[in-house]
Amino acid sequence: MKSQPEGLDESKLFHSLAHGWGLEINTCTYLAEGFGSYHWIVTDAAGRRHFVTVDDLDHKGWLGETRDAAFQSLRVAFDTALALRQSGLEFVVAPLPTARGQTLLRIGPRHTLALFPFVDGSSGRFGEEINSADRAALLRMLMALHQATPATKATRSLTQHQRIRLPGRRGLERALMNLEDTWAGGPFAEPARDWLARHATSLRRLLNEIDCLDDAVTAAGRPPVITHGEPHPGNLMRVGDGLMLVDWDTVGLAPPERDLWMVATAGGEELALYVEAARRDIDEAAMSLYRLSWNVSDIAAYMELFQSPHGHNEDTERAWINLTQDIRLQDC
Repeated sequence: MKSQPEGLDESKLFHSLAHGWGLEINTCTYLAEGFGSYHWIVTDAAGRRHFVTVDDLDHKGWLGETRDAAFQSLRVAFDTALALRQSGLEFVVAPLPTARGQTLLRIGPRHTLALFPFVDGSSGRFGEEINSADRAALLRMLMALHQATPATKATRSLTQHQRIRLPGRRGLERALMNLEDTWAGGPFAEPARDWLARHATSLRRLLNEIDCLDDAVTAAGRPPVITHGEPHPGNLMRVGDGLMLVDWDTVGLAPPERDLWMVATAGGEELALYVEAARRDIDEAAMSLYRLSWNVSDIAAYMELFQSPHGHNEDTERAWINLTQDIRLQDC
């Protein structure tokens, strides 16, 4: 995020890092990048660097409809990432637990804090092309992740908090029913209402199509696996000659196609390799379900943002551009 979180004093970070992880902070630098979370690089008294992430529970509606529900889901996600790392999946960039074994702390009613190891590497960007060698490496990582499901101790907790297939759907449906009233969340509220009104018919059709696909996937009754949820280039880091996966807040139990649709190319070589190695056929209905759900869930997130109290800053400007220029309903 370009702007720092509203209502959060950095002194709270220092206190929580000291209380939770025993860190004495010498330097703290805010990173004005990413979208959805807030990040700092801190250096402790021993000169070691760490990566700090703060999340705003008011903007995590896809994790839960209340702050407490969102916090619980985020904690389960980070617990799962740590369990995966401890089970031997070294490509997982997992949070560092506190002295009490917690992967996530609440700092005030609205915000959460997690501490990660500083990874000295280069990250990709969402939407950029990756070469065939990196795509194959990513596929091997996903196969290892999916196959780790039975052995990962966090699976039981994850089952209780697995992702719904279309995050933010309830909020989007409420917005579609609220198009006659004025939206007063901030400067982008009324433009967002106008945009949604113009695309309401297409969105309702897409929601019905998602329901049909969801029914088909559910009827197939195939066992779910642990999925990352967003294994795109923006969540890949090159470290030396290898790749690592970051941003595990989207981890969830689901069909493997939740990950695979992002890796597949028109030629289908990656999916053929997965089928051969995993001994599991590809469910085309699930591929279509997650491909279709991607844009619709993004729209739901932007509608939640623009209906909520917000100002005009670099982050909301970027969100508006993403909604109006980057999302193409005709491609769904």
